[in-house]
Amino acid sequence: MTIAITDSHCHLDFPDFDGEREAIVARAVEAGVTRMVTICTRLDRAGEVRAIAEAHDPVFFAAGTHPMRVGEEEGLVSVDALTALAAHPKFVGIGETGLDYHYTAESAAKQQESLRLHIEAARRTGLPLIIHARDADDDMARILTEEHRAGAYACVMHCFSSGAGLAEAALDLGFYLSASGIAAFPRSEDLRAIFAAAPRDRILVETDSPYLAPPPHRGKRNEPAYTAHTARRMAEALEMDYADFAALTQRNFDRLFSKAAAWAEAA
Repeated sequence: MTIAITDSHCHLDFPDFDGEREAIVARAVEAGVTRMVTICTRLDRAGEVRAIAEAHDPVFFAAGTHPMRVGEEEGLVSVDALTALAAHPKFVGIGETGLDYHYTAESAAKQQESLRLHIEAARRTGLPLIIHARDADDDMARILTEEHRAGAYACVMHCFSSGAGLAEAALDLGFYLSASGIAAFPRSEDLRAIFAAAPRDRILVETDSPYLAPPPHRGKRNEPAYTAHTARRMAEALEMDYADFAALTQRNFDRLFSKAAAWAEAA
């Protein structure tokens, strides 16, 4: 029996999948990936991402401006623009947004401004915020905490690969951590330990495809069908049966992405 699981974060609009999206989604479903959230990283591409979700029953979408793209979308990102997208029945999250000082530290101030706009949109819509964090743990923890004190919102730390300090700060706010293929890499023992120490009702899995393929596909193009490989490695780290871990992360996804759960139940 195929065990159902959800890929909470992928990028089906990326050119890596051009001409293959029907087959990509079909392979995912065959592998037990019953739902996928395809993430728009540029608001000027929200229409293309929406069209993919509309064309495929198992696919939902979210949209925002990736921190590495804020310089390209100045004037385009606003709370109103983000909240307007929420009218679509398959729009289920705000982002991805966040901070990336690894490649684009020079735009830190603009990234922080954009992040705060996305947080306000998450508050207004009640949809979860989808966070990208790289080499910005201190600022990320500070801003998430400041903004949460100003008004609660839901959030997932996507592709979590930061330190224990940021994990603790996020979990203390009631946020979720999502494990990508990085968590399945052989040398990611410290990262798996962070997930193992987290509350089990706050863990999700994802591919972040087409990037970060887990073993045995590491170094190749990733795709949603490979969600199960990461999930199996995470189940081992948490000393859980794979079926139980899959069911756990499904429940967690439904709780956080409640709009997707409601849509799927009504369909």
